[in-house]
Amino acid sequence: MSTNPKAYPLASEQLSKQIIDLVSQASNLNQIKRGANESTKALNKNKAAFVILAADAEPLEIVLHLPLLCEDKNTPYVFVPSRNVLGRAAGVTRPMVSVAILNIEGSQLASQVETIRNEIDKLFV
Repeated sequence: MSTNPKAYPLASEQLSKQIIDLVSQASNLNQIKRGANESTKALNKNKAAFVILAADAEPLEIVLHLPLLCEDKNTPYVFVPSRNVLGRAAGVTRPMVSVAILNIEGSQLASQVETIRNEIDKLFV
């Protein structure tokens, strides 16, 4: 299955692995919001450090409002290839089309979040 060209920027395989690892760690520490609706709420409240979207969401239009909102809020976003992997990493058995990593000061994941946020920013250059 080919990736929808609207799913831009798509994370490389290495960056995807780092993001999925971070999602699973953040899930254990309750530092994520799962799903498109909760991601939207986190963005509106300026709580999201960055947003991860699934490139294989069907139809993709269900998540395409999030990149626009991210750009308005100056929050990085990135697409990963699989919603199934994203769902498992987020700690649920269902596929997940969107996950927002929360920006929590003093968190033990703060340095990792900042590193990946910078990597995502580089994809737009």
